[in-house]
Amino acid sequence: MKRNVAMLAFGLLVAVPGIASAQDADAGEKVFVQCKACHTIEAGGPNRVGPNLHGVVGRPSGSVESFKYSDAMKGAGLTWDEANLDKYLTDPKGAVPANKMAFVGVKNEQARKDLIAFLKKNS
Repeated sequence: MKRNVAMLAFGLLVAVPGIASAQDADAGEKVFVQCKACHTIEAGGPNRVGPNLHGVVGRPSGSVESFKYSDAMKGAGLTWDEANLDKYLTDPKGAVPANKMAFVGVKNEQARKDLIAFLKKNS
């Protein structure tokens, strides 16, 4: 019986990949703490060293008018969807070479998914 339950659970994890790695916006808010030194997230919040990130999901890169972006970010031609955010948050300098964000990235995949869920919730 235990073996059957274990096989069923394994089968569900393989068949439905999202189950094992669901996005959690509340956990993402905790990940965002490391971003707060340079970014705000509230609607109408100020820019800091980095731009305000409220509404970032779906926004074109380099488009907050009141923020002075690097030429690399202005010319990146990205839209901040989940895939581009994941790539950028994994390795900012690799995703947009010569951008001025001095952050090495979020290496933990689940933490990135959660952070993206938090950003989506605030978009």
